[in-house]
Amino acid sequence: MLRVDNLDVFHGDAQALDDVSLEIGEGAVVAIVGANGAGKTSLIRTIAGMHRPARGRIAFRDIEIGGWESHRVCNLGIGQVAEGRQVFPTLSVAENLDVGAMLPRARGSRVRNLERVFALFPVLAERLRQAAGTLSGGEQQMLAIGRCLMGAPELVMFDEPSLGLAPALVQHLLRTIRDLNREGLTCVLVEQNVAVSLKLAAQAYVLENGRITLSGAGEALLADERVRRAYLGL
Repeated sequence: MLRVDNLDVFHGDAQALDDVSLEIGEGAVVAIVGANGAGKTSLIRTIAGMHRPARGRIAFRDIEIGGWESHRVCNLGIGQVAEGRQVFPTLSVAENLDVGAMLPRARGSRVRNLERVFALFPVLAERLRQAAGTLSGGEQQMLAIGRCLMGAPELVMFDEPSLGLAPALVQHLLRTIRDLNREGLTCVLVEQNVAVSLKLAAQAYVLENGRITLSGAGEALLADERVRRAYLGL
């Protein structure tokens, strides 16, 4: 569904991604794990059209999208739930969700998508008129996911969805991602929580210093001695 080949990305003189290649199969959960500063967010933002690659190819359903503007990438069916939630704090919950539905691809399915969001996160239906900035961190993460789903994506990249959340809420959000995947949504999970990510993912990639150093089935990497020593403290 999504293929990245030999991707190089620079921020000024600093190289953020170095010859990165990966594949995301349709209907899969794929984890991209690594330490802080490994290049995970740079990869997500480059796919999303927020950074321009210096070299390499990005293809979604065999359409080359490297260097596209982000609104075109979104309208093609690639959604992103950004690190840190990035809701519009002064807008209401309803207005944040409406922003997600502004994509041309999503306008005809707005009502259906809204019902889906409320089924996943009933608390958002109760907070429709509330300013997004006054929600709890967990509720803001639900809103960020809901806003993304309002755009009718076929693939969603979740960037550190568990960051700063209580363990019980982390489990709830990860179950939600798993349920969305079972409904047919292709999911890319970018996480520092390596153990949880690898348990959830069919396929995973380890990113270190801007390079892919390991790849394989999630459970296989979870059992890999190098991964356990570097990320799990075992």
